[in-house]
Amino acid sequence: MPQLLHIDASIQGDNSVSRQLTARAAGTWRAAHPDGAVVYRDLGAEPVPHLDSIGGLARLLPQDQHTHAQAESWTLTEELVGEVAAADTIVLGLPLYNYGPPSSVKAWVDHLIAPGLSHDPESGQGLLGGREFIVVVSRGGGYSEDAPKAGWDHATAWLPHGLAMTGLEPRFIGVDLTLAPVVPQMSGLVPLAEERRRQAEKAIDDLWPRVLPTA
Repeated sequence: MPQLLHIDASIQGDNSVSRQLTARAAGTWRAAHPDGAVVYRDLGAEPVPHLDSIGGLARLLPQDQHTHAQAESWTLTEELVGEVAAADTIVLGLPLYNYGPPSSVKAWVDHLIAPGLSHDPESGQGLLGGREFIVVVSRGGGYSEDAPKAGWDHATAWLPHGLAMTGLEPRFIGVDLTLAPVVPQMSGLVPLAEERRRQAEKAIDDLWPRVLPTA
């Protein structure tokens, strides 16, 4: 049975563009995989804990040396890596917050860097490669090459490097100028923002061919 791991990270609820687009992607995937299963994780509503000095060292110690806090942290890592390992396709919503990824996404990635689970510490080989990994990036402003803030999107640039040890290779579908409808100074960019949204929606709709019911 094919399985989708659907992850959201925005804190904006129903107003979130990234949530709207990942929901569209999940719907497109379901239409193409009517016998598939979906696992959902909401990092915006229920963020995983950041690695700290109490439990975070679990990744550097043998399990039989773990303290209680380290064992709890490692158990969560096993759960998160297990969700990825069980998935054929992953869809992640990645809003741009202050020119970088939400800290909840950084914490999720940190948990995925786990020796023996996501990468082989001896060979350096990633153990999670071969999965389809779609990342929907939403940005309030403009970050194209000719924009004043070109190069300021550090979330998209960082994610492939952050996950490199695991073997996961993200494919990005981006939409920008999402704040144009609500920021008066950006009102002149609304038509362009609408076109960028249409382009992202089409890219999502084209990801997986819909399975038509048989007569």
